[in-house]
Amino acid sequence: MNEQRHAVLQSDALLGDDERALRQVVTAFADEVIAPASYEANRTRTLPIGIVRQMGELGLFGLPFPEAVGGQGGGYMAFCLAVEAIARVDQSIAITLDAGVGLGAMPLLRFGSAAQQQRWLPDLLAGRTLAAFGLTEPEAGSDAGATRTRAALEGGEWVINGSKQFITNSGTPITSLVTVTAVTGERTRPDGRPGKELSAIIVPSGTPGFTVGPAYDKLGWHASDTHPLAFENARVPAENLLGERGRGYAGFLAMLDEGRIAIAALAAGAALGCLEQALAYAGSRTVFGSPLGTRQHIAFMIAGMQARVHTAQLAWQHAARLRDAGLPFKAEAAIAKLVAGEAAMANAREATQIFGGNGFMNEFVVARHYRDSKVLEIGEGTTEVQLMVIARELGLQAEAEHHG
Repeated sequence: MNEQRHAVLQSDALLGDDERALRQVVTAFADEVIAPASYEANRTRTLPIGIVRQMGELGLFGLPFPEAVGGQGGGYMAFCLAVEAIARVDQSIAITLDAGVGLGAMPLLRFGSAAQQQRWLPDLLAGRTLAAFGLTEPEAGSDAGATRTRAALEGGEWVINGSKQFITNSGTPITSLVTVTAVTGERTRPDGRPGKELSAIIVPSGTPGFTVGPAYDKLGWHASDTHPLAFENARVPAENLLGERGRGYAGFLAMLDEGRIAIAALAAGAALGCLEQALAYAGSRTVFGSPLGTRQHIAFMIAGMQARVHTAQLAWQHAARLRDAGLPFKAEAAIAKLVAGEAAMANAREATQIFGGNGFMNEFVVARHYRDSKVLEIGEGTTEVQLMVIARELGLQAEAEHHG
């Protein structure tokens, strides 16, 4: 399996020494620690906290953060390499890392005060705790104007009322906070129309009036922690405002492009995991006296899978390099997410087909990838949203909005 895995991994030639070493370490950790526990964690729908803590000890949650705040001082490229390596064997664990960094800790680095960073970041970057970001509501997600959760400033406290849904890492035993977007007033939009003032507010776990609902019964990502949230007169100090008042949604949008690169890396890892499994199975499975992989149609299916992996990896790594260089990367992030999400779904479908009846059994990782990969065409913006972003970057904004 190791020889075949290295045969399909993209060449390390263009990676730096530190990046190459990181990928090797995380790949070994994924194979030796995460993979053996994956089936049971998915079967019981339980996030293995012990593995999360080990990831923290490896420094994975602190990868893209400066050393000054307790991070590893690496770039986004390094972080995404880790996400990709883990997603090969378990998407639930990969999204736990991705969301813990991109949605949980990164807003504190970007917009948090020194006091907020000192209080929350050390444990988050060490993997001792997790944080979540509550944006989506039953009637609001990409449509910020539909947000109904409200926060009113009373006596030096924010009083929050409303609900959120599909919030990752929000109900684990080590979740320390959820940052929520809420309507904190009214404002005039650039076009002169009235609009809502949206702000981001830190709500620590255990805050009275803050309730974490039962975990969702999801199609996939069974070991990932996802809950609805409810707020009924939940009170937090005024200083829990994260960033500027009225800039909560704008802050989220500023991080969304980065998030798409990470999801693209996760999707590329899933596509790679399916390729690895299919290649190994086609070499070991004998059908009518010869290895399955000697059948031309199987060989062609696997060749197509390799082409998708290669394209997906090139796309997300290009976007990550642009991000780390401080160059614009909005279109490239959308392209990477689009290409990699579709590659993961296609490779999962074909790997499951190659496995035949075994591919329908959850004990095989290709079955879990088949269930898990569909959300990669939905989360962090659907396929259609990525096309809309790309169209806008091409100067087709009006047309994209008209048909979107």
